[in-house]
Amino acid sequence: MSGSDASAPHLQPPEFEPLPTLAPAHREISLHCARKDGREVVTMRCVEEGIEYVIECEVYPVSGLRVEPLRPGPYRFATEIEAKGFVDEAVRVLTYLGCDIS
Repeated sequence: MSGSDASAPHLQPPEFEPLPTLAPAHREISLHCARKDGREVVTMRCVEEGIEYVIECEVYPVSGLRVEPLRPGPYRFATEIEAKGFVDEAVRVLTYLGCDIS
């Protein structure tokens, strides 16, 4: 008998479709806007992204006529408590500088 039998059925492994890539869950934790003299100067958003908390900021400098905001960060934290502490401190500073917070 030879090593290869032409009459034996050729078996192929089953075809599998790749699993879809799931985007991490994004949940907004908080949103704060700071205004100075009626003009928006800072927007801070805290977002839960999977296993971390991200602070996204938009800053409109008061000394310029800039239309597009500056976007420092993002600032990433391992826990919600750390992220909220960062936001609370930033809100305190903005309030001290005379901003109205909403």
